[in-house]
Amino acid sequence: MRPGNHQPFRDMLPEDVPRPDTNPYVIAHREFGDEIVPGSEAPALREKWPEVFGRTAPLHLEVGSGNGFYLAGMAEQHPECDWVGVEIRFKRVVLVAKKLRHAGLKNARIVRYDARALDTLFPPGSLAGVHVNHPDPWERESKRHHRLIDRDFAELMTRLCAPGAELRIKTDFEPHVKALLKACAGLPWEVVGVRTDVDAQGSIWGDDVVTNYQRKARVRGVPVHAACLRRTANGNSSSSAAPPEPQPDPQPRSAES
Repeated sequence: MRPGNHQPFRDMLPEDVPRPDTNPYVIAHREFGDEIVPGSEAPALREKWPEVFGRTAPLHLEVGSGNGFYLAGMAEQHPECDWVGVEIRFKRVVLVAKKLRHAGLKNARIVRYDARALDTLFPPGSLAGVHVNHPDPWERESKRHHRLIDRDFAELMTRLCAPGAELRIKTDFEPHVKALLKACAGLPWEVVGVRTDVDAQGSIWGDDVVTNYQRKARVRGVPVHAACLRRTANGNSSSSAAPPEPQPDPQPRSAES
């Protein structure tokens, strides 16, 4: 399934589960409240995110919110922005929503949705930033076609992001960073920075939030890689050039959430 060339995402409904106890989160995520947007309802909001948040503000997307540390942390740091997280697993959707509610955050929502179908959730040029943290590496050869980062994903982000928007990735799987830089080559993106070890070199961006997977990588002694690209005007691309050498941030700041 590829971005822009996919079957419409079909949300799993409670009646699709023969035994409710098989996955109680199928029902729980629909009954949780405002913090969760069920996948079956999300496409109707494509042009209406300002109505969801009750204002017009820069809209940021996190692809793969996991347990919600990053989404909640960034929404708390940036109350002037609105935040939408996308996650496919029912339990994780509920865990993210609990963090948002506990923090009292009204400027964030979590959506159970397929990351390959994001063009049905957001209109072109509507995103002020996209954040990708530790996507599944799918290391087995037979599963590599499932990896998120490829040319189709880069083209989709190009359509959805406004000029000036940043595309940020953090991962303990270095091939993801290399794949993103390669996928964006020739598209209207410029490389802002690259890190091969964010703990040693500092974050590229000053408002970073340490994720659950990042903590686990630290425990294992595995470096976390990062890259940041900025959307330029159409036809103006510098991403095909070699990325800059990783440089330490003179004043790295990282908020743990």
